[in-house]
Amino acid sequence: MIRLLVADDETLVREALAVLLGLEPDITVIAQADNGADAVTLAETRLPDIAVLDLEMPPQDGLWAAERIREANPGVKVMLVTRHARPGVLRRALAAGVSGFVPKTTPAERLAQIIRDIAQGRRYIDPEIAATALTEDRSPLTERELDLLRATRGGGTVEEIAAQLHLAPGTVRNYLSTAMRKLDKRTRHAAAQYAWEQGWI
Repeated sequence: MIRLLVADDETLVREALAVLLGLEPDITVIAQADNGADAVTLAETRLPDIAVLDLEMPPQDGLWAAERIREANPGVKVMLVTRHARPGVLRRALAAGVSGFVPKTTPAERLAQIIRDIAQGRRYIDPEIAATALTEDRSPLTERELDLLRATRGGGTVEEIAAQLHLAPGTVRNYLSTAMRKLDKRTRHAAAQYAWEQGWI
């Protein structure tokens, strides 16, 4: 019997997934979580064979949870499920030891087979996601702009980022404005999110 932890912040999606996978004769869902932090805790206490994690869970995403689950319990395999797969996220997921990366459009029967394959030690990456990763664009941003977007993603204000990087607040605003213009994003947070999705930060 393959023991699963299922984590997704959308209750309907999580419970439907748990029910559908639980119908399989060789799969059982032993725990559910609605955020990444709880998923990490449950993985440590319940020790599932596979953690099936939604990539976009706030406040800590599925990749954050995957990294910590794998660090604490290398025997627990992780599969990420996502609506919007970006090449950079795939690269980070592979570096973190994730065994599966699939879109949420995957049919339940196919998902169950992928889970069986992962349980047997194989890895599965959705072909379309893999193809996109091979053709990803290079970053148009400078290292300093990337540093500032990385700090923005950490949640700091402009003043906090300026203090952290030993820059004047006006300098930080100028760099962020340039990065936003290059990426055609209206806010620094949108620019930081885009850069993260592309794997640049």
